[in-house]
Formats: sequence, structure tokens, C-alpha cells
Amino acid sequence: MSEITLLKINDFKTTNSPNSFYTNTIANHLQLHHSRIEKPHRHNFYAVFLFTKGTGTHEIDFNRYDVKAGSVFFLYPGQTHSWELSDDADGFIFFHSEDFYEMIYLNDSIKDFPFFESNFSEKCIYLNEYQSKHIQTLFEQIINETTNQQLKNKQLMVAYLTQMYIHLNRFHEKQNPINLTHLKHYQTLFSNFEKLVDLHFKENKSASQYADLLNITQKHLNRIVQSVTQKTTTQIITERVILEAKRQLLYTDLTLNEIALKLGFNDYTYFSRLFKKNTGIKASDFKKQYQLDR
Repeated sequence: MSEITLLKINDFKTTNSPNSFYTNTIANHLQLHHSRIEKPHRHNFYAVFLFTKGTGTHEIDFNRYDVKAGSVFFLYPGQTHSWELSDDADGFIFFHSEDFYEMIYLNDSIKDFPFFESNFSEKCIYLNEYQSKHIQTLFEQIINETTNQQLKNKQLMVAYLTQMYIHLNRFHEKQNPINLTHLKHYQTLFSNFEKLVDLHFKENKSASQYADLLNITQKHLNRIVQSVTQKTTTQIITERVILEAKRQLLYTDLTLNEIALKLGFNDYTYFSRLFKKNTGIKASDFKKQYQLDR
């Protein structure tokens, strides 16, 4: 296996669901798509999960979260995730493309919501019983719309999605009063920087290259990144490289040298030193250690 499995939204599409959208209960989803989702994989769409029953762990890009009633998880395109769930796990999920949401709200973006705006935003929140029931009601309304096929049901579904995102945002802000709101004037540029890093990290690894692509000075880019993440521009670029290296090491059969070449390193020795410097462990030992820690 030379690539991590990328699941597309049409892999889950049901007869009644509109294009670029899917929703289900977690129990039904696990039963219907077990063979697709049992191994770590990526999506090409946005996803939200609400657990109402069960326990376990959910790992998103090597960050591990507890699963319990009231837990909500957010994934955006390209993230790698996997989970280990108890047999009684249940709740609700929906998937949608960026266009599905933004073609209705032309002046709004899915990335306006903090859980989707950055790699550094939290991908899990835990709701109390009242909050969980409120979100569950919205999920049930969305599922009902996929089966009714009535007039303007897509518009109503997106309206329910928006309500859910707004309420989840409010619940999140109550739990995390210190957020990026006061840095909103920097957030757009930082998001653009992150998109460019995702596109070019294999060939472009210097801060100056990304500053040029953004048409700003390197000093200004450094100021933006420092303000939003308390890290340097080079650290962000390197962390993206290391994240992809971890994904390739764990989820593909590529050799260490092949992974280094794929990530833009002609010198494997340099890649190996960089990996160890940033993780504290040799790339050759990472997979073994990861499996022991699970």
C-alpha cells in the first residue's frame, strides 16, 4: 500500500441523500461501512460526529480523544483518523463537501467556524446533557429531511447545519473563552498560509517561499504565525512534514527512503535527523513505539 486510503463522500451516498451530503446514526454507519472505515483513513469532505452512547478512543492526526456520551468530533478534508469503540457505541454523523454548504451561503464559509478554521483549532468538545440533546434534535431533523425529499429540502438541511454549527460554536466558546477571535485580522492570512503549506510542503520548506506566495514580507508572516500559534513559520512547515511522515510510516508500506523522497528529501540522513529532532525518536523506531503505546 503506497497511499493512505482516501474515502470520498460518494462512497457513503444513499439513494435519498443529496449530492455531496451523507448522514446516518453511528450504529448504522458502522454496520454498513465497517470494511471501509475499520483502518485509519482520510476523507475528502467535512465530518461531524456526536456520540450519545458508548465509550472508546478516537484518534485524529495522532491526537487521541476519549469517546463518551456527549462527545463531538470535527474533521476536515485530508485529516487521518481511526477509532476503537465499544459495541454499544451510537450517535449521529453527517458528512458534506465544502460546496454543499457554501453554494447556499455565498457570503459565508465553512471555515468561519473555529473548529474548521485551522490545524490548531480543537477537534473535540464534550457537551453536557442539555447541549447534547439540543444537537441530537438537529441531527434528527437533518435525517428526516433526507428521507422526505420535499420542496427545498437541501436549503432546509443547510439551515439546520448552520444552526448546529452556531450552537456548537457557542458551546465551544463557553468551554474555551480564550480563542482566536481577537486575532481575526490575522486568521485569514494564517489560514491561507496553512492551505499553501498543505499544497507545497513537499517542495517548499522555507518561510521566505510562503511569504512570497502570500505577497507579504517574511517578517510579517512570522508575526502572523507567532500571534496565532506561538510558533515560528519554520516550525509550522516542519510540523506538516513530520505529520505526513508519520502518516506514511504507519499507514503505507513504503520504505523509509521512499518516504523521504516522497516528502522532498533527496538526503535520507537529513530526513532521519529532522524526524528524530522533532519527535525524539528515530523514524525507523516510530511505528514500533506507536504500536506499543496504543
